[in-house]
Amino acid sequence: MPRPIHFEIHATDPTRAQAFYEKVFGWSFHKWEGGAWDYWLIGTGPKDEPGIDGGMMKRLGNAPVLGQAVNAFVCTVGVTDLDVTLATALAAGATVALPKAPIPGMGWLAYVHDTEGNILGLMQSDPSAK
Repeated sequence: MPRPIHFEIHATDPTRAQAFYEKVFGWSFHKWEGGAWDYWLIGTGPKDEPGIDGGMMKRLGNAPVLGQAVNAFVCTVGVTDLDVTLATALAAGATVALPKAPIPGMGWLAYVHDTEGNILGLMQSDPSAK
């Protein structure tokens, strides 16, 4: 069965987006040379652990309008402590898209707008959530 193997962040200001994702998740970025456009490869963690890596490119159109319906895939990142990660994201320039809520039997979920207006999910596993 096909599974996602890569994600991509579109950013109006790639430098600002890079700073946000480095601060919130500790992800690493390096510029990919040789492409037809500016592109950065994103490392999200050790290769021997579950997860996928991604990329970032300069947005080619207008940024999403706050409050409009989602018109793309939403990436949700598993976090150890949702409250701490949410506070870190807000301090780094995110805004709340959907506040923390329980997903019964699974955990806690919140959505934020990153510094580029993209919606990003944050999920803490907790089977006792209700």
